[in-house]
Amino acid sequence: MEQMRVRITAGTVAAYATLNGTKVASAVWAALPLDVRVQRWGDELYGSVPLDLPQEVPQEVVGLGDLAWWPPGHAVCLFFGPTPASERDEPRAASDVTVFGRIEGDPAVFKTIAGSARLRIEKDEA
Repeated sequence: MEQMRVRITAGTVAAYATLNGTKVASAVWAALPLDVRVQRWGDELYGSVPLDLPQEVPQEVVGLGDLAWWPPGHAVCLFFGPTPASERDEPRAASDVTVFGRIEGDPAVFKTIAGSARLRIEKDEA
């Protein structure tokens, strides 16, 4: 199976991520490229996309740099630090999400991105 690697850009920030083996990851990969108007919730960016995917491996606490699918908002989420729901320093979603990938390198580069920014997720063809 090919490695599903994506490039994520927002403003002057660019990062790469690798998608995992979930069905959600495969569905997101098939839908690329995606242009998402994101909102910021603590150190999380999230935005609705035109996909209707089921929850696959539900969890609320995620890792730094995780990309996740949030079914109630039909949204992709990018976690780079604590959110208002966090109990300590861990990123925590508003409700269960399915993690479908992870940012390579330091996800803190996204701290400079404001809500209402445009985020683009596209296949890395390199």
